[in-house]
Formats: sequence, C-alpha cells, structure tokens
Amino acid sequence: MRFNNILGHTCLLLFFLFSFSAHAQDSGSSQISTIKYGTENEIASLIQTLRNENADYLDNELIALVNNTRNQKILSGVFGFFGDREKSGLEERAVRAIEERDEEANETVLSAVDYLGKLKTAKAVPVLMELLENEERRFMNNSFRALGRTCSSDSNLAQQTAEFLLDYYENRDPGDEFRREIITAMGATGSSVCVPLLAGIASNTDERPPLRIAALDAISKIKDTDGLDAILGCITTNDPNVRSAAVAALGPFSGEEVDKAILDAFRDSFFRTRIAAAQSSRQRKLAAAVPYLKFRAERDDVPGVRDESIRALGEIAGSASNEEAVSVLNALFLERKNPDHVRILAADMLMKNTGGKELTRVILELDEAKKKNQTALSNGFLKVVGETKTENNKNEMEDLARRFMQNGSVTEKLYGLDMAVNNNFKNLSAEIKTLSKEKNESISRKAIRTAERLGIELGSE
Repeated sequence: MRFNNILGHTCLLLFFLFSFSAHAQDSGSSQISTIKYGTENEIASLIQTLRNENADYLDNELIALVNNTRNQKILSGVFGFFGDREKSGLEERAVRAIEERDEEANETVLSAVDYLGKLKTAKAVPVLMELLENEERRFMNNSFRALGRTCSSDSNLAQQTAEFLLDYYENRDPGDEFRREIITAMGATGSSVCVPLLAGIASNTDERPPLRIAALDAISKIKDTDGLDAILGCITTNDPNVRSAAVAALGPFSGEEVDKAILDAFRDSFFRTRIAAAQSSRQRKLAAAVPYLKFRAERDDVPGVRDESIRALGEIAGSASNEEAVSVLNALFLERKNPDHVRILAADMLMKNTGGKELTRVILELDEAKKKNQTALSNGFLKVVGETKTENNKNEMEDLARRFMQNGSVTEKLYGLDMAVNNNFKNLSAEIKTLSKEKNESISRKAIRTAERLGIELGSE
C-alpha cells in the first residue's frame, strides 16, 4: 500500500514537471516562430511584450532577424528596443543601414543613427561625419545628436568631433533648424574647445533663447569653469526660460557664489527656476538647501516643484546621512493627508537612499493602504518595495517577498520575484520553483528568469 502511494505521488510529480516543461517549451517555441515567420505587426506586438517584461531571452533571435531583413517597421522596432536598453549586437547592421541608405527607408536610417548614438559606438563617428558632410537634411538633426554621443568615450575622438562641429557651425551655414542640435552635440563631446563659442552664445542677449538655453546646457555638460561666468551672468536675465536654464546649469559647479545663486533661485516666481534650483541642489547634494527644499516640498503650489524638491531631499539624505533631510522625507511619507504621489515619492527616496532602513514603516503603510482599498497608494508602495535593494532589514524583506510569492496577487507575485533578484534571496528557491509552474505566463516566465539569475535549478526536484 505504501509503495503504491509513493509510486502515485512520484507519477503525479513527474506529470506536473512534464506539463510545465511542455508549456514553457510551447511558449518559447511560439515566440521564436513569430520571429522567424511572423508579420511586421506580429513581431511589433512581441517586442512590446518583451518591453513590458524587460526581457532579453530572445535577443539573439532578434539580432539574426535584423541581419536578414530590410523591413522598416521590424528594423525600427528592434533598433528602438535594443537602443532603449543600450544593448549591443546591432552596431554593424546599423552602420550598414547608414552606408546603404539609398536602399533603406528613411525611418530605418534614423532609427539606426539613434541606436548608434545611444550605445556611444565610437566606430560610427566616421560614417556619421560622412552623412553630415553630404548635408542630407532629412538625417541631419538625428546625426548631430548621435555624433556627440558616439565620440564621448574617447577623448581624442571627442576633440576631433568638437573641432568638426565648431567648423560646421561657424563655416558651413547649417541653418537655424540645425544650430541647436549642433550646440547640444558640442556639449555631449565634453570637449573644452567648444566653451568659448558656447559662452558667447549664452551671453548674447540678441541671440534666440532656444540657442542660449542649449549653450548653457552644453557648458554644464562640459563642466569647464571657463564657462561659469557666462552661466552666472544669465541668472538675472529677463527671459525666464534662459534664467531657469542658467540655474539648472549650475549643478556641476561649486563655490560660494554658485551656492548663493542656487538658494536665491528658490525665491523666483517662475516655477521652472524653482525646479532648476531643486535639481541643482540634488546634483550638488547641497545640504544648505534642505530648509528651502522642505518649504517647497510642503507648500509649493506647483506639483513639479514639490516632486523635484522631494527627489533632491532624497539625494541629500543618501549622500551624507543627512538627518534633517531624512526627517523631512519621513514626515511627507507618513502624513496620510498628503496626496498619494507625494507619499509614494517620499517613500521611494527613503528606501533608495537610506539602505532600506525605513522598510518596516513602508510595509505598515502598504498594508494599511491595501486594507482601506487605496489601490493607487498600495500599488505605489508595492513598486517602491519591489525595486529596493536593501542593506538593512534583509530578513524582513525576505519574509515580505515570501509572503507575496505564496499568497499575493499577480502583481505582488511579480514584485516578490523582483525582490528576490534585487536582494539575492536564494532561500526563496521553493517559492520561485512553485511560481515557475503558474498558469499565468507572465509569472511563470519571470520565475524562470529569476531562477536563472539566482542560479536555481528548476528541474532538481
């Protein structure tokens, strides 16, 4: 009798394992078949699914597809998908699309140019320069933008590119529609050779505001103090957009004069200038700005100012364990009368910048919101916890992930798997194996990828 029971249980377990294996294989096989034989719309739908799952398990199949098609929609979709993740593997095909642009759709060439820019592919610099030399206007804006990025990883190449851009701007009469992109590209090179021209543009009150703003941003990216006087000179300009751009450009610089300009900007009636002050405080990790940020986070009538102030408080709290900033964030997070997005953002800043020290409070508020059916608030707190890599309260985080995986909703199970990966919770192998057999494909696929990342063998039991 006992033998029959053991045999029955063994057969049942083997049946479930076989069924799961067949299900996973069918799902993967179906997706690969779509890549091999599907229409452009079917492949676009598959790419969107992969985007939603932040998945990379079909990258090799997509690379093979791109290397053997000229379908514009497919190429643009895959270049975009890889570019957004800064995933390599398509560089040669992208260069070929530019070189053979007469045989490719315009959208294909533009997406190839953008892809090379996002990957900062240095070997693309000559082909982009050649494209710009030919002055094919349909490609020029994207090409200038990409050129600045592609050279940024090589100082010698950056210098050559900066000189090319300077010559283009001053001697080629590129036209107003391209000047802003050229200025932006100069900033992306990081080369100081561009600073005198950029400072002149920023300081010229007769110049169009969009070009002055682009020049200020470019100087900020280059971070050369030779351009600081031009930035400070724009702090009091009458044009509010130029003024806010100047404040935003102060982030990489230091000194008493810079600090004073940032703090003064919190009093500006133009909301974008106050946003810029918060952003520069965040970049500078400016502890002196905490009282100003507290005031803005609590009282400003513009949501964008409040949000940027909370983000700045988070950066300052994390940079030097600033207790005042932590206290302000806790007050914003725990005040239940505050708008949901304020509480969620404050919780996010606390968790990301204090090593998860506030985990217990976040869990309590998450459970309270769920109990009161405050769906937006509970989902927001859930996302915060799911994305946290904690240095503290690891046992509590592991227990929460286990709870989500065992008894949670679909969303909670997915975030529980994220928590396992983010915090290397290999002790949750049993729960991960169980979820890998879920009927819900999103859960089962994510569980399989989670197991792979944690080195858990799914077929060992």
